Amino acid sequence: MSATPTTSLSALGAGFSSEALGSQGVFRAVLQALSQPGAPVAIVHDAELPATGHAASAAVLLALLDSECTLWLSPRLAASQAGVWLRFHTGCVLVDAPEDARFAWVAAGDALPALARLQCGSDEYPDQSATCVIDVAVLAPAVEGAGAWRLAGPGIRSAQHLHVAGLPEDFCAQWADNHGAFPRGVDVVLATASHIAGLPRTTCIEPSTVEA
Repeated sequence: MSATPTTSLSALGAGFSSEALGSQGVFRAVLQALSQPGAPVAIVHDAELPATGHAASAAVLLALLDSECTLWLSPRLAASQAGVWLRFHTGCVLVDAPEDARFAWVAAGDALPALARLQCGSDEYPDQSATCVIDVAVLAPAVEGAGAWRLAGPGIRSAQHLHVAGLPEDFCAQWADNHGAFPRGVDVVLATASHIAGLPRTTCIEPSTVEA
């Protein structure tokens, strides 16, 4: 188990005021984001979240994790109270290596582990794969040709355009390999402080040409 900062449990922020209703509301937002890839979805909640990491990411993990889930945190998060808070409220197990986790959370500014390093499931059991929550600087709908992504795939009627800032330069290349491994592969949730956008492995990303 990963080492985490020590803290008094009384100093930890509260979870959802109504665990059932709070979790259900955020869970529905995650389902909407993954069923409509690239369309930003607001995360509404009343939890007292850790100071480190984006609020939307913390709320998503608070809703998704339970005692059977393993979670890897990027260095900034691992050095903060985020792991203690999630472990206290969800019972999740913190792990030291990304490849051992069913969920990963990467803070803005921390290096993203290679997607191929994360659990990608198998052809027989593709559901036994990881979900990676990534904090980004910008997540907004865009128009074609504005340097944004062009997304295509299930859940997208024709094309969805999304502007994202805060990912490594090779993310699209990694995603092409991840998408090509279907039905195996990692699912990603991108997050700002208040919104998320889903990138299920079925989604294809094409960087748009920047207009002159």
